[in-house]
Amino acid sequence: MSAKLPSQGRVCLLPLIAILLSIASCAAEQKNIKRVSLIGTGASFPAPLYERWLSDYNQQNPNVEINYQAIGSSAGVQQLIDGTVDFAASDVGITSEQAAKIKRGVIALPITAGSIVLAYNLTPVAQQSPQVNVPTALRLPRQVYVDIFLGKIMNWNHPRIAAANPGVSLPDLPIQVVHRTDGSGTTSVLTQHLSTISPEWKSKIGAGKSVAWRVGIGGKGNEGVTALIQQIPGAIGYVEYIYAKQNKLPVAALENKSGNYITPTPKSVAQTLEAVKLPDDNLIAFITDPIDAQSYPIVTYSWLLTYQQYPNRVKAQALKNFVNWAVIDGQKSSLELGYIPLSKKVVLQVQSAVKKIAE
Repeated sequence: MSAKLPSQGRVCLLPLIAILLSIASCAAEQKNIKRVSLIGTGASFPAPLYERWLSDYNQQNPNVEINYQAIGSSAGVQQLIDGTVDFAASDVGITSEQAAKIKRGVIALPITAGSIVLAYNLTPVAQQSPQVNVPTALRLPRQVYVDIFLGKIMNWNHPRIAAANPGVSLPDLPIQVVHRTDGSGTTSVLTQHLSTISPEWKSKIGAGKSVAWRVGIGGKGNEGVTALIQQIPGAIGYVEYIYAKQNKLPVAALENKSGNYITPTPKSVAQTLEAVKLPDDNLIAFITDPIDAQSYPIVTYSWLLTYQQYPNRVKAQALKNFVNWAVIDGQKSSLELGYIPLSKKVVLQVQSAVKKIAE
């Protein structure tokens, strides 16, 4: 004769059975979720932030693996045109001529923003010569940093640098310019700015992802330029702010259009971004010489470029999910890493644009 549970015991088992059924259902759902892998390449400017994002996102979404390789904006856009990647990143968006080559269509999504800084290395000289007193934010007038890149100012104790830094004892040391060798959005943003503030630069060098530098040595990517600045006493070069911050390199306070010397801070960079109006049709715009008195002068968005059409529905949805996560939860990592969070208006623009991604 089988034993019977009291009615009270049978009632107590019901919640437990419900929990077990729920766990079994969740486990089944997890098995049914397809694993997906996405590959992206492009700008080195946002690479440290992408690295954090992709790690955080994978922890929350273990079935989604996203790999990103920083090879420069030019190479990233070319791989998107060639169809060898799922997405690309560029600090200058994409031109209409380039977009026309992509039969599947392209969508440019501003995903983060930051500043381009002039980092320098005078620390070894200051340590060896007690009389040398170099601040962590050396002031550089507009035409002075133009002339440094033109090769017209070639020594750190040049009178025009000294005049902008009274009370500073500058070393008698050659200036070693460091620039990018790869096709770079960072180079494009810098040279657009230099072309705007200097007719001589515009006529002799011009703006672009690659230009014919008059002086200096080249490094690949923001990381390559940063490494050379670290290694060469007297070096100065342009990098995205986070690379200087992580490697504890001093950065110059640059004279802006109002005549004020501004260091790159979240506030001064955000001041510049407020003046950038992104058109709803392609979300690409720049400001090459901000007029606000407290604006840092060299600032850019960085764009994630996606196809408009994906033959693989799972990849399309995974990319849409990631972008929507990046512009909300991902922005929380921005300030910590030296980037500027997107404004609410830009977030809404991105969320609207990402809906255009179709399978």
